[in-house]
Amino acid sequence: MAASRTMFLVDGFNLYHSLRDASVERGRVSTKWLDLRSLCASYLSAIGGGAALEAVFYFSALALYKLATDPTVPDRHRTYIECLRDTGVDVQLAKFKAKKRWCRGCKSYQTHHEEKETDVAIGVKLVEVLCRDLCEVAVLVTGDSDLAPAVRCAKSMCPGKRVCLISPYKRIGHELESLVDSSFRVKPDRYIAHQLPNPFPTKDGRTLPRPASW
Repeated sequence: MAASRTMFLVDGFNLYHSLRDASVERGRVSTKWLDLRSLCASYLSAIGGGAALEAVFYFSALALYKLATDPTVPDRHRTYIECLRDTGVDVQLAKFKAKKRWCRGCKSYQTHHEEKETDVAIGVKLVEVLCRDLCEVAVLVTGDSDLAPAVRCAKSMCPGKRVCLISPYKRIGHELESLVDSSFRVKPDRYIAHQLPNPFPTKDGRTLPRPASW
């Protein structure tokens, strides 16, 4: 049987909030220092059909708006992104956008920041990798059902391809589960089993320590 090229498309913030929940529930054990490539590879046998890891795409955004109040937030994320890239993960960064919201309690508009473009970027990449025949299997790692239209489009345009779903812990995309060819739900112990070394040894000879709060 020929190997089925398999690509993983990871919703970084959806996964991050899942990791945070898992860490709290396991007595604040480290989960955020996740070896994403290793985690994805651990699902290949379950996906079946000769699934072979072709690529892992990580979609996220740096919270640069927090530099003024807590610069360690984007710094921690940058360190983690550097580790991911060193393991061969393709990092795709979007951005945050400021938005005014009315606060009923304080009777005034407050500035909030929303991650923009990530869902669109994941949806576009899903259609791209399947329609350009870059893989036989595309695996979404998310619980965000906003991606349902992209899944429908991809399956309609590429009926010979497979779309699978890995739902992060406590981030279950029920609508997505009804659309994909197969789906899996991550349990906290799986996160714990796939952590990067601490410190992380880079290919150019440096070491990157895990942030203390992670």
